[in-house]
Amino acid sequence: MALGQIEAAISRAQKALLGQQRPDGHFVFELEADVSIPAEYILFRHFLGDPADAELEEKIAVYLRRHQTADDGWPLFAEGAFNTSSSVKAYFALKMIGDSPDAPHMKRARAAILKHGGAANTNVFTRSLLSLYGATPWRSVPVMPVELMHLPRWFPFHLSKISYWARTVLAPLVVVHALKPKARNPRNVGIEELFIEPADQVRRWPGAPHQTFPWTMIFGGIDHVLRWLEPYFPKRSQKRAIDKAVAFVTERLNGEDGLGAIYPAMAYSAMMFHALGVPASDPRMIQVRKAIDGLLIIRADEAYCQPCVSPVWDTALASHALMESAGAGAKTPGEQTGASVREALSWLAPRQVLDVAGDWATQKPHVRPGGWAFQYANPHYPDLDDTAVVVLAMDRAAKTLPGGGKDASYDEAISRAKEWILGLQSANGGFGAFDADNDREYLNAIPFADHGALLDPPTADVTARCVSMLAQLGETARANPALASAVDYLIEEQEEDGSWFGRWGMNYIYGTWSVLSAFNAIDADRGLEAVQKAAAWLKRIQNADGGWGEDGESYALEYKGYEPAPSTSSQTAWALLGLMAAGEVDSQEVAKGLRYLTKTQAGDGFWTENRFTATGFPRVFYLRYHGYSKFFPLWALARYRNLKSGNRLTTQFGI
Repeated sequence: MALGQIEAAISRAQKALLGQQRPDGHFVFELEADVSIPAEYILFRHFLGDPADAELEEKIAVYLRRHQTADDGWPLFAEGAFNTSSSVKAYFALKMIGDSPDAPHMKRARAAILKHGGAANTNVFTRSLLSLYGATPWRSVPVMPVELMHLPRWFPFHLSKISYWARTVLAPLVVVHALKPKARNPRNVGIEELFIEPADQVRRWPGAPHQTFPWTMIFGGIDHVLRWLEPYFPKRSQKRAIDKAVAFVTERLNGEDGLGAIYPAMAYSAMMFHALGVPASDPRMIQVRKAIDGLLIIRADEAYCQPCVSPVWDTALASHALMESAGAGAKTPGEQTGASVREALSWLAPRQVLDVAGDWATQKPHVRPGGWAFQYANPHYPDLDDTAVVVLAMDRAAKTLPGGGKDASYDEAISRAKEWILGLQSANGGFGAFDADNDREYLNAIPFADHGALLDPPTADVTARCVSMLAQLGETARANPALASAVDYLIEEQEEDGSWFGRWGMNYIYGTWSVLSAFNAIDADRGLEAVQKAAAWLKRIQNADGGWGEDGESYALEYKGYEPAPSTSSQTAWALLGLMAAGEVDSQEVAKGLRYLTKTQAGDGFWTENRFTATGFPRVFYLRYHGYSKFFPLWALARYRNLKSGNRLTTQFGI
């Protein structure tokens, strides 16, 4: 493919991306989930009895109506299958806003929900929310006694044994369940019409496909006993447990960035304080409400609520794309781009967490802090993926931007981050996102864990990023046992077809790109069987239009091989970056992928991408990063240009 055409596409995309940089140097793009979050936001406001904000509610209603699909319900991701839980919440929110149940779109939604088993067929967290409104009885929800706050660390269940997102939601949630407050619901809205039989007559509530014998029997028995015993638990013990939960939440309130910096934890912390009688004027409530409102995206005609924000992730990845675009082979000087990257890294540098030993320290108490969080602030919960990507950007900037390898301004930050990441390696050689050895799989069989995401085990994509970082910093598998162990973990995790699972991006394309980048960084033999199999897999799944695509259905419990999906710009970029990391820069598949990107670039320099290409919880919660279609295609095009101009087969950088 003509380098001139690619150079023109790079120039347009680079200019467009630079135009998105904030005055203080950082980048942040919208982060969109399914309709559950904006629907829950409406129900949250009515739970508290907030004064009506008719303009905001109508804008959210417009958003909810727009996302209703042709099958009359709401999916978990764009073009996905009907989902009962998200559909019930969207219907309830629209009715709460004021949409008549007799409106055509509401009638269609109701019929679809009933066809799929009705509101009784929703997941645990949906039924938990419905119970606050009296729409389902509390027995529809597995017992979550607040007394679990008393359990010692050696006990099979403990907050430190579950993931960060689960622990920040569960701590306030168990208080809410203990107190069982009733939503104020000023408009007195119910959803009786969404049940096939009255909710109080339902005797069997659904579990989840991943919960199997014998754990279902064991935990089901425990739940039955707890339900019988709960009324007899000593009130004094309950009060002490509530105090522990409140203390846990209060320590981690995180100012106006919110508990865990994620919407569900923020919302339940507010509901916890409300149930305890804390007034709206209390500084804690004010903080939480500001944090939640800070997640809103409000346009002229519609609005929605984000699940969280992603400025550190966006800024680090945008920096990589910009450095690639200004790399060897660029026809125009890279001074402006270099200055923009410096500004971005200057914004990132002070956000390194150096003074808070977060929840990860429970498992690794002797490790010094040194990571970055995903959001503007979240000191108790930095993550390894963001940290590795920031370090990779800082190291690359020090080596390639004006000043070259003489720039030592990032040395201390890089050293502390490397120390922290190595300190959080799990026993199997892999790396999880937020904790080490958070892999007690039996916990996902607990009845209230029907989402199957109670844990944060090591994954191939995060491990690959850590391997890439270590290798780019000069470590070798031969000299560094931790790196060798991580590489062994990656080889062990490869699927039979040659791909790798992608926990945080969708899905095997993302995981395979991540691992191929890591193998390139450690200078793995190009004949390595794992690399050859992976490259062959990527070539095999290329779409006829030259792009690559994969959707959330690939997270099915029993993976049987890749299922075709429409091409997207970000997934195409990942596949191209993966193939180029494997030395396939001159392959016809890479040429076809480049043509797809240049052909689909929009007039504004970016790419249109409505499909979801990222993951919150596999099979349950998916994400659409609006920035992915802005920096990943640019990155892939520039990588090809740089390799061809430099007469190289592979890149010298970790990603």
